[in-house]
Amino acid sequence: MCRNIRPLHNFAPAATSEEVQAAALQYVRKVSGMNKPSKANQEAFDRAVHEVAHITEHLLENLVTNAPPKDREVEAAKAKARAAKRYGAQAAAS
Repeated sequence: MCRNIRPLHNFAPAATSEEVQAAALQYVRKVSGMNKPSKANQEAFDRAVHEVAHITEHLLENLVTNAPPKDREVEAAKAKARAAKRYGAQAAAS
C-alpha cells in the first residue's frame, strides 16, 4: 500500500470528500505508475480517480464497527511518535 494513503474508516468526524479524493488520486498514481498522465491518458486517469473516490465513499458509508471512533489528533500524535522512533528526533521536530 502506498505510504500516503491513510486509513479513513472509523474517525470522528468522518473522512471528508477531499480526503477520499486525495486517497483515490494516490491509489491511481500508484497503480498506473504515473504522477501526471499524458494528455492522451488524462481522461482515463481522471475517470479512474473519480470512480475510485466514488466507490471508496460507498465503502466507508457501509462499513460497520463496534470500536469507538478514533480521534484524528490522537492518531496524528501516535504517527509522529512512531516517526520519531523510526527516524530519530529530527522527524519529531518537523
